Amino acid sequence: MEQQEWWKETVVYQIYPRSFQDSNGDGIGDLRGIISRLDYLLHLGIGAIWLSPVCKSPQDDYGYDISDYQDIDPMFGSLEDMEALIHEAGKRNIRIIMDLVLNHTSDEHPWFQEAKKGKDNPYHDYYVWRDGIEGTPPNDLTSTFGGSAWEWVPEIGQYYLHLFSVKQPDLNWANPKVRQDIYSMINWWIEKGVGGFRLDVIDLIGKEPDSKITGNGPLLHEYIRELSKKTFQKGKELLTVGETWGATPEIAKLYSNPDGSEFSMVFQFEHISLDEQEGRGKWDLKPLDLMELKDVLSKWQTELKGEAWNSLFWNNHDLPRIVSRWGNDGEFRVESAKMLATLLHGMQGTPYIYQGEELGMTNVQYEIKDYRDIELLRFYKERMEKGYPEHEVMESIYAKGRDNARTPMQWDDSHQAGFTVGEPWIKVNPNYTEIHAAENVQNPDSIFHYYRQLIQLRKDHEVIVYGDYELIFPEHPDVFAYTRSLHENQIMVVCNFRGETVQLPLQEHLSSSAELLLANYTDMLPDNELRAYEARMYLMQNN
Repeated sequence: MEQQEWWKETVVYQIYPRSFQDSNGDGIGDLRGIISRLDYLLHLGIGAIWLSPVCKSPQDDYGYDISDYQDIDPMFGSLEDMEALIHEAGKRNIRIIMDLVLNHTSDEHPWFQEAKKGKDNPYHDYYVWRDGIEGTPPNDLTSTFGGSAWEWVPEIGQYYLHLFSVKQPDLNWANPKVRQDIYSMINWWIEKGVGGFRLDVIDLIGKEPDSKITGNGPLLHEYIRELSKKTFQKGKELLTVGETWGATPEIAKLYSNPDGSEFSMVFQFEHISLDEQEGRGKWDLKPLDLMELKDVLSKWQTELKGEAWNSLFWNNHDLPRIVSRWGNDGEFRVESAKMLATLLHGMQGTPYIYQGEELGMTNVQYEIKDYRDIELLRFYKERMEKGYPEHEVMESIYAKGRDNARTPMQWDDSHQAGFTVGEPWIKVNPNYTEIHAAENVQNPDSIFHYYRQLIQLRKDHEVIVYGDYELIFPEHPDVFAYTRSLHENQIMVVCNFRGETVQLPLQEHLSSSAELLLANYTDMLPDNELRAYEARMYLMQNN
């Protein structure tokens, strides 16, 4: 059996702080707001909170541009508030997972302010600089947010690298002083009592820009092993998860080696690009092919078995709401949200719930003036300049824009959904009067209580955490079904991805000992019939 670890057996809840709960009426969520909602999360049953960045930042990319790693941005509160959050969460056996951005800093970080003063400044080599001529960048590397990845600094006659915003200069990991300063900072946070770290775009730190290598550079794993040895391995059972867009199962086995030399697990994103047109970007849409989803998720389940650990997620702060994306956010919103949750939480790996997912929160359709995301607004501008029809551009934004995930948490049906007494930094989804936490908590058949049951089932049944995975009905075009087996126990998960009834010879796989653990419909049809978005989880004795 897999080596047992607390982070394999828990469920993590991701909070995007500026949109979770405002405590002071400025329209921006904050740490005190999170503290006020800890009992809600305790009731849900989660064991850890992944907090999107709260460190000091000019907020060019909403906190992923850090100007001080060892202070809290005033919009979220103070260092004392952060210490209080760690303490209060700890009293409820909930650990705080911090978001670390180690590929780049803000251009307002003191290191970069010094680096710009001259080539002989001791901090100059903390960043990636290249000589050049103004107007002729060193090469054609592009930024994720559009345009060249090189920015000219006339005072010193050099370009610096920024794989993201121009205000996010890339750190030079080849410089051992950079690494030592980063390790000191991480150990300072470990001393504060954090339960782990999510490592933002960590697969970029081994970049070799002259060779146009950004992800998975030749020294990447050497850097990560040193990082882990000098920091994570000194902590008490820390959860560490790397954001690795370029990971394959083979690479993931390095990141998540059971010997603990790198991370606990990684976020891989292969399933996330299945509704993109081949060879295009995330904005170029195509319908999800269920057979492809089965192939990808099953591959990660089987190939990592015993050699690495999966993270399981549909949503995060960068992704659209799953019920709008691959479910049905209209007539079957509740059923499809529960179905998608069942599929994910029955698999091997650590499940992540993104705030509002447990309520079935949906995507939004705003006018362009009401969006805030830097990436989305740049996409709109570029496509409009190229002459794309506006309705096509907006369709992509409605489907894939990051602001879908960033609208305020819907707590109740009062003004601004109970998120703030002020004016929120981004508009609340207008459907908050129907979809909100207060109704979900009161309603025993709600999506919230369904998530509670899924979380409890992981605690009650070791087979859900550690069992072997096997896909069943692999050729069925509408149903995703699988078993998990451990010793004498087996669970079977069956999910209908269609908005209509389908036939399935389920009895072929059901033993006489089969007990229905969970279903998203209260009444049961015969075993061979699954209604729209129906999901079931059975427990059986393994033969």
